[in-house]
Amino acid sequence: MTRKSRFLTLLTAVLLLGSIAAFAVHHAAERADRRARPQPGGPAVADGRVSLAAPAGAGRRMIFRNMAYGPHRDELASVPAERPDAQRATSGVKCLRFFAAGGTGICLRGAQGPLRDSYRAVVLDERLNERRSYPLAGVPSRARVSPSGHLVAWTVFVKGDSYGATAFSTRTSILDTRTWKLQDTLEEYDLKVDGHGYRSLDVNVWGVTFADDGHFYATVSTRGQTYLAAGDIAAQTLTTVHGNVECPSLSPDGTRIAYKKRVPGLPADSPWRLYVLDLRTMTETATAEHSNIDDQAVWAADTTLVYARPGKFGTDLWTVPADGSGAPIQLASAALAPAFIG
Repeated sequence: MTRKSRFLTLLTAVLLLGSIAAFAVHHAAERADRRARPQPGGPAVADGRVSLAAPAGAGRRMIFRNMAYGPHRDELASVPAERPDAQRATSGVKCLRFFAAGGTGICLRGAQGPLRDSYRAVVLDERLNERRSYPLAGVPSRARVSPSGHLVAWTVFVKGDSYGATAFSTRTSILDTRTWKLQDTLEEYDLKVDGHGYRSLDVNVWGVTFADDGHFYATVSTRGQTYLAAGDIAAQTLTTVHGNVECPSLSPDGTRIAYKKRVPGLPADSPWRLYVLDLRTMTETATAEHSNIDDQAVWAADTTLVYARPGKFGTDLWTVPADGSGAPIQLASAALAPAFIG
């Protein structure tokens, strides 16, 4: 190949790569511009006041990540729990994952960087002011707060980006907001599987759901199996109590766990069904929800579950009875990561 031919080949490659880069930038800008415009028929959204304090005599409220296209996308929004289709009051505070209880909020947020995105866990007070923030080691997955508001927990993916991946690794942390003591990874806890001490390099822990300020439940995964494990914070122990449990959520009365169960015969990319486990009898009940759901189901009451499913503009919130009766009902469009206050 002559020098001229090499030059023309190089020039062609540079022009081609430049065209691809320009197209990618244009496409990203176009998508960002589209998301910044409210969609026809979408929920009503406006600037407002969002508080994590229990409303005095005004009924419960639902606070969640607003997914509706427009200037308030990704902001925490609030509606009356009994009127989820009401106009949303938005806060200006953006989160990828969120939860709140006892006047404390945990907001997992991201920031775009020149080479890669970064993520932080931000503890919020009842007025959504930042109290403390901590760098995250990976992509946010779940967030939880104990009923008192004294403890917060979060899970991130440090390898892979979903529980359905063939290879993934998580890191789950617990923070005491009274002392700001951080337990960076629950994989350092002593683990018992089926009553026996257990150690393995492939152990993953995720999906904390608090019982009180000393105890919680979480998923433990090892050697292709998942377990519901009971955690003791002071003793730093995890003890498995049931198999095939992922992303647990404890009921307000502390007697049942909602969770995702792998069911044979379902598609490989969505192998779970939403189940409820009675902790007193270890009886499992399949809910009427058959679709693929988000990892962070919550209890709206002792009898009702709320969770996210894929929607036109990201995710919608759905609800279903916890006892296996009824049918799923859409609760709110373009919403994610709900918490009920009051």
